[in-house]
Amino acid sequence: MITAGDFKKGVTVEWDGGVWTIVDFQHVKPGKGAAFVRTKIKNVMTGAVIERTFNPTDKMPRAVIETKEMQYLYNDGDLYYFMDPETFEQTPLSKDAVEDAIKFVKENVNVTIRYFKGNAFSVEAPNFVDLEVTKTEPGFKGDTASNTYKPATVETGYELMVPLFINIGDVIKIDTRSGEYLSRA
Repeated sequence: MITAGDFKKGVTVEWDGGVWTIVDFQHVKPGKGAAFVRTKIKNVMTGAVIERTFNPTDKMPRAVIETKEMQYLYNDGDLYYFMDPETFEQTPLSKDAVEDAIKFVKENVNVTIRYFKGNAFSVEAPNFVDLEVTKTEPGFKGDTASNTYKPATVETGYELMVPLFINIGDVIKIDTRSGEYLSRA
């Protein structure tokens, strides 16, 4: 059990039938009345962020989130299949659980899957991935204005903005946290 007075950023708790992580918190001691803890909390299952105040003595159980490194195998249309490299056990996940990460992940790439009480609820791609450009407009000689970008599509179907010198077939490095182009690979 953890009290609201002991909140820190990143702490995960069970509250109101869900699993929440503390995004931000502030201990407030008004001149009149009792002290309270103002928090911004994020539901780890749905991604919803809310603001809530707690009494510093409120107690709630700490949620244990497990992470496991797994390999992405394939998609059969409805489900995405991941394999545990140690036991070779396959885990199917719905589009809701993988939608943020799957646009950066090719088959046979390792990802991190987060579990709560044995149920997988989210997939995290590696921070940086190298993907091949499959569609983009050609850059023209003389287009040398600095910081000029054009749209491009990579092999997973993700679309992003890239510099003019990037062509079809180039392998580029992408930051999966922001979805932005970093460099040629």
